[in-house]
Amino acid sequence: MSIIYGVCGNHQFVFVRPPKPQNFSHNRKSKLQYRFEGSIATNPSSFSSQTPVKEHKLIVRAASAASSAPLDGSEQLLGAKPKQKTQRIAGIDQDEIDDPTLIADADSCFCEFNGVQLHHKICDAELSDPDTLEEQSNSQSLNRVKGANFPMILLHGFGASVFSWNRVMKPLAEVVRSKVVAFDRPAFGLTSRVKAVDSTPLNPYSTMFSVLSTLYFIDFLAAEKAILVGHSAGSLIALDTYFEAPERVAALIFVAPAIFAPFSMRKKNQGGTNNEIQGNSSGSNASENPFSRLCSILSMFTKNIAAAILHMVKGMSDMINALYKKALSVVLRSTFGVILIRMIIDKFGIAAVRSAWYDSNQVSDHVLEGYTKPLKVKGWDRALVEYTVAMLTDSASKPKPSLAKRLTEISCPVLIVTGDTDRLVPSWNSVRLSRAIPGSCLEIIKNCGHLPHEEKAEEFVSIVDKFLQKVFGAAEEPRLQTVS
Repeated sequence: MSIIYGVCGNHQFVFVRPPKPQNFSHNRKSKLQYRFEGSIATNPSSFSSQTPVKEHKLIVRAASAASSAPLDGSEQLLGAKPKQKTQRIAGIDQDEIDDPTLIADADSCFCEFNGVQLHHKICDAELSDPDTLEEQSNSQSLNRVKGANFPMILLHGFGASVFSWNRVMKPLAEVVRSKVVAFDRPAFGLTSRVKAVDSTPLNPYSTMFSVLSTLYFIDFLAAEKAILVGHSAGSLIALDTYFEAPERVAALIFVAPAIFAPFSMRKKNQGGTNNEIQGNSSGSNASENPFSRLCSILSMFTKNIAAAILHMVKGMSDMINALYKKALSVVLRSTFGVILIRMIIDKFGIAAVRSAWYDSNQVSDHVLEGYTKPLKVKGWDRALVEYTVAMLTDSASKPKPSLAKRLTEISCPVLIVTGDTDRLVPSWNSVRLSRAIPGSCLEIIKNCGHLPHEEKAEEFVSIVDKFLQKVFGAAEEPRLQTVS
């Protein structure tokens, strides 16, 4: 450290020069910038040391021409803070933004539903590129007389977004000869991350909110009915939407559905016949033998006691289960839960995308960027936490009829499409699901993973086209009304 005395007019100054950092070479040039309150020194060599010193504030800042070299001694002396390294999650710099519209695509749209800004895209057959129409006019998909004429709504799966439908939106619009809409469900994509409050009647991260959002888009299209296409967990939304308003659903298309298919049900007639036979035989024996009648009364008493005990145990089990889920919700919403979510996405996010494909080598940087882009939106981690909590709450809500019974009640046309090498939802589950839904159609694409609409886009569109021709082959009146 060196001290320099100087005089300017009637003022005397003291300069303190910081020591040269060790990492600076002798050939590098450094410069000192001086800033005074009242005057600026331009020629320190002309100062003299004979004038009394007065109090003036002085700021000395050393700047190196080589910005990449660390300023060890000078930074400590001058109080400069070293630049912190940006944190990365799943390869994305976590310089998060508050407004998702800043990173939206040119064809992105936003609309508000129950206080949530829903990101969506609309593809209309009438607005498709002329070149695309000319190319597809020679294909089999447009060589038919009549089509469905129903709009189509695409529902993505867990961790996905509108991006996953990019390759099939325009071809599907030509197939249905109507509009195709895909939207980001809350907690995913570029839909706004709102704060969930338990006291609100409708949790934006709940299944019911996604169901009502789907019905909202049917109204948004001014349509009486729509074809719902759900991929993976989106199939559950499509299914619940049908049970919420079956009159608004023209057809259901499940793509690699994450719907746990029930096992084959036993025949009721056989079981009922056996029970009747056993009942008749026991009744006849009881009327003939008093000892048998006493045993029957004791048996009935025992069954009633056992039923009461089971009912009490079930009540205790439900209470313990509810307390467990409530405690788990508190843990998930804590700082620890948020950190855990970030660690899981960082560790397994990209790996999960690659494993969803039959050939992971075909997963391009463009695909990875499309799946990780929503991580740039501030609050994505807490939104995933709220989504998980909402799933727990939905499962603990009022009881519903068994899935096996609900599946048999589906009366609209149903198509199930899956890949033969799906590692996330095995194809055998889709086979069982097709058996549980009366009249459903099943298509298995070879050499395909969990994303048929991305990995085998052309084959997927062709399968959907043939299905819709089969179920809506007759002439149909236009289902879209003019929106004023």
